Order: sequence, then structure tokens, then C-alpha cells
Amino acid sequence: MNKKSTYILLFFLFFPFLLKAQLSQFKDSIIQISGITMTADSLRAVPAVSILVRGQHRGTISNSQGVFSIVAFKGDTLTFSAVGFKKKDFKIPMNLPGNNYSMIQLLVDDTTYLPVTIIKPYPTREEFEKAFVSSDIPDDEYELARKNTEEARMRALSRYIPPDAREATNMYMNKQAQSLYYAGQQAPQNILNPLAWAQFIQAWKRGDFKSKNNNKYSYGY
Repeated sequence: MNKKSTYILLFFLFFPFLLKAQLSQFKDSIIQISGITMTADSLRAVPAVSILVRGQHRGTISNSQGVFSIVAFKGDTLTFSAVGFKKKDFKIPMNLPGNNYSMIQLLVDDTTYLPVTIIKPYPTREEFEKAFVSSDIPDDEYELARKNTEEARMRALSRYIPPDAREATNMYMNKQAQSLYYAGQQAPQNILNPLAWAQFIQAWKRGDFKSKNNNKYSYGY
């Protein structure tokens, strides 16, 4: 038996032990963090706190009592954030025994000072009435809906906006159906259709093709 065969045999002999050791190490590195988020001054539960694992797209949210639970690895950093509170980071120690850990995370209020706003009345009633009448009141939802569904606006939009994927697909399918309707035969020509000629002569006699300058809807000269 050569040296290469000996190495291969030793590898297959010790591979189960190496795999078991790696699985045991991986299992020991997983930890479930359970706890509650509370205010630092009054120890009240803080609900809807986002708990994210830094550098990973994983996290959870505390419930209405501030209780949360998340699975992470030892050495990860948890970021606690909530509206009205300062962010807080917690680094999971590497030497924690077992696979479960309970904690209480205290959050500090994040106070934001707004600029001072001074409210002054109008000097006279006339100035108030003038400002009230000339004020620009934004359109409500019904007015916006009415403007967006005007016939002229819809007609202009349909003329310049390209069709979407559904409309383009329907147009393509209709074109394919029309091309396959007369497959293998000559498509009829209306120039040889006596009914079309009769309709054309009747429209000519009625004067449908004459110019109508007095009609605002005319397309004549």
C-alpha cells in the first residue's frame, strides 16, 4: 500500500469524527435570545421594538408587552430601535454557556426639540377675510378623481402613452388571429364588395363627404 492510499484510508477513518466535532461546534455557537424591552427611567414595557442582527437580513419585533425572541450566533450584535428612543446595540458574548439566554434591554428616550412657533392673529377682520378668500385650498380626493377621469384627459393620455404589457399582448394576439382567419386563402377585398359600394354611394348622396364649415365638429377645410 502506497502513501496516497494510506492518506485516503486515514481520511475516511477520521472524517466522521471531524464532521461530528464541526456539527457540535456549530450547534454550540447557536443561541436563542429571549427578553423584554423596557424604558430606562420608569421600567415600562416598550412594544414594537425592532431587533435586527447587524450585517444580516434577519430580525424580529417585540410584542405589545415588549417580549421578544430571536435566534442568533454567539458574537453577533443585536440592534434595538424604536420610535422615540435611542438605538441600542448588544453584542452577544462568545463565552455564554448553553444555547439560551434571557435579558432585559433598557431603552433611553430620544428627545427632539422643535423650533419655536409663534401664532399671531390678523390685525383686522378685513385682512383675515382677504387672506381666507385668497388661500389656496388643495383638492380633495373626489376632485382629484374627477380630474383624473375627464374624457379629454383620458383621450389625450391614450394617444401618447404607450400600451402596457397586457394591451400589447392583446393587440399581438388579435393580429395573429386575423392573420390566421384567412390562412391558405385570399383575403376578401372590399373594393369588389357590392354591399360596400352601395353604402359608399348612399353616403355620397347624403353628402357625408362634403365640407361643413359651420359645424364645429367637422373635419373639413
